[in-house]
Amino acid sequence: MKRYSNGTIIKATVIVIAAVAIISMVAAIYFQNEPLVLQGRIECPSTVISGKLLGRIEHLHVREGDTVKEGDTLVSISSPEIEAQLSSASAMESVALYQNRKIDAGTRMEILKSLKEAYMAAQANYKLAEKSYQRSRRLFEDSIITPQRMDEVSALLKNAEAAEKAAKYQYEMAEAGAQQEDKASSFAMVKAARGNVWGLESLLADTRLTSAVGGEVNSIFLSEGELVMPGSAIMEITGTDSCYVVLNVRENYLEKFYIGSEFMGSMPAFGYARLAFKVFYISPLGSFANWSETRDGNNYNLATFQIKAHPIKVIDTSADNSLIKRLRPGMSVLVEIE
Repeated sequence: MKRYSNGTIIKATVIVIAAVAIISMVAAIYFQNEPLVLQGRIECPSTVISGKLLGRIEHLHVREGDTVKEGDTLVSISSPEIEAQLSSASAMESVALYQNRKIDAGTRMEILKSLKEAYMAAQANYKLAEKSYQRSRRLFEDSIITPQRMDEVSALLKNAEAAEKAAKYQYEMAEAGAQQEDKASSFAMVKAARGNVWGLESLLADTRLTSAVGGEVNSIFLSEGELVMPGSAIMEITGTDSCYVVLNVRENYLEKFYIGSEFMGSMPAFGYARLAFKVFYISPLGSFANWSETRDGNNYNLATFQIKAHPIKVIDTSADNSLIKRLRPGMSVLVEIE
């Protein structure tokens, strides 16, 4: 059996220790320089299509996955009840309008003429009664007629005077027309009836719902023939032209991200093609669960910030900027931080 000297054993031990130290240093340097990979996700703004009309879905003009432009018709709604209410409201508006015109036009000429003639007849009767009273008074003073007859003539004069005043007031009222309060009230009734018509017409305008944005029909919640309540969601449209990436970044890496800064991210959905993104939003996450302890033993925690960035161009020469149009919610984006 071969024996090793103490010197040989010592040399071998030193070599092993040195090798282990070198390997540890190389591994430490390698892992220290290994980039941190953040995983983000693509999000796109969405618009929920809903109406304010009570009715039933008559026809869906789009299907899930269809691309629509702003102003495209999405759904038709039938509401016979609202149409009946509009017909009734239009009739009430016509009644109020004709009544207002009647009040503004004043009393008809035929009625005004008859009241004037009645007033003139009352004036003639009053003058005749006054003359009869004067003659009867002279006869009474000469003791030709009795006191009873004189009382009768006096009563006739008073009745004629009252009739003349009443005819005069009726004629003057007809000639002056309606009072200002009556005219204002009639005009207010016209406005109320017209407002009711406009409100129902605005409701019926929702019988054909159009898209307020361009994008892709993401979900349709109701089918043809189903009842639609006011404000209920009918479908959702995703704005594929305005997608952005959302990253959650710990604050010790936040110096690499600021408003207007650009960074690159790889898209696994597109064969890890690289896209350039531009930051437009930075905000701390509201939950304290996103705080994390430091690894160096310091007595403080690090907050997590949410970053949003728009894609601006494709970096890889093997792809083109059409990839940006193909972004969909939920796609992953891998961002390396040195």
